[in-house]
Parts: sequence; C-alpha cells; structure tokens
Amino acid sequence: MARAGKVLAKASVVLDLYQGRFEGRLLHPGELVICADEKPSIQARSRIHPGLAPAPGHGQRIEHTYERRGALCYLGAWDVTRAKLFGRSEQSGGIEPFDRLVHQVMVKEPYASAKRVLWIVDNGSSHRGQKAVDRLEGRWANLRLVHLPVHASWLNQIEIVQRKLLQPNDFDSTAQLARSLNEFERHYNELAEPFDWNFTSSDLADLLARLAAYEPTLSLAA
Repeated sequence: MARAGKVLAKASVVLDLYQGRFEGRLLHPGELVICADEKPSIQARSRIHPGLAPAPGHGQRIEHTYERRGALCYLGAWDVTRAKLFGRSEQSGGIEPFDRLVHQVMVKEPYASAKRVLWIVDNGSSHRGQKAVDRLEGRWANLRLVHLPVHASWLNQIEIVQRKLLQPNDFDSTAQLARSLNEFERHYNELAEPFDWNFTSSDLADLLARLAAYEPTLSLAA
C-alpha cells in the first residue's frame, strides 16, 4: 500500500494539472502545461505491395510484408490547454535531442514569457531524475519538470497524439518519414482540440484500491 500511495501522489500531480490545478490551486492564466515524450527507432518500412483503401465491407488493408529503410527518433511536445503540437525528427534520442525539443518550444511565445511552463515527462533516460530537473530548470527559469510514476506513460497525453501520428507506417526512406511527420503536425494543429480528459486523481485512487483488493501483494512501481 505504501508503494501505491507513492504512485498516487506522483500521478495526482499530473492528473490535477489536466484539471487545471497545481499544488492545490487553480492554474494562473500565465501557467502552461506541456506533455513531452520521444519515440526512438521509428522504422521507415516500405511495403512490398501498396495498401488498399477502405471500401464497403472492409476497412483499409495494409500489406504486412515490408523492407526496412532505416529509422529515426521522433520527439513531441503537446500543449494540453492550447491543443498545439510541436515535434522534431532526430537520428537518435538522448539528452541533446530532447533539449533541442525543449528549446524549440521555450523560445516561442507564449512560453518564453509565461509565468511558468510545467513539462510532464515519463522517466526516459533523457529527462530522468533530479539531474534532468537541475539541467532543464537551471537553463529555463520559468520551466518546471513534472515526472510521472514509473510505468505510467499511459497518463501522458502526448502518447495519444503519437499513436495518431505513427499509424500506418509505409515509407521508402527516413527522409520521407520525417516529411510525413512534419505534414501530420501541420494538419493536426489545424484541427486539434484539447482532450476531454475525465480520468481524475480520485478515479486513480479507486482503481488502485480495486487492484489491491484483488491482489493484496501486487507490486506497484513508484
């Protein structure tokens, strides 16, 4: 139960941010919330036969046999309130590519002059732990890093956006893949709306209680 309590405490900070609250108070209009993540090793897969468009009686059909055409890493940042997506393609992930994503967002308005920009991240190696807090908050005076519990990436809204972004995968090269990602960002930003996020910290507390009732010795990562 102690571990479950730690999970709830960390996750509640994020879930409260989605409800427009932080540390027990409503967010100030000058406080913005960003969800960020990176997807490494996105392969450009060239299907050996073209897919078939949806038709009466069946959906889109995708050839399952493909040739590998290389891979890249996609880094994304999602403004929770303004429904704006920022992204970039890199040859690989890591601290420097992630810091370039942060720079890409933080030099733009309204983030550059915001009272505070709260960045929600998981525990990936490029933004893990106190070293990442010291690095990023030391570089950007108005940035605050907020970590999810371990194994709780499903609570990160950028995961929803990236699932829309990466399916299906049929590209002849990493350059074509990168162009497609950029095109998706532009298109998505034209029509995106904030997510109607209804899962609250109270819902998570109820879920953890139910899990504990079914499996008293359940080990939860904090």
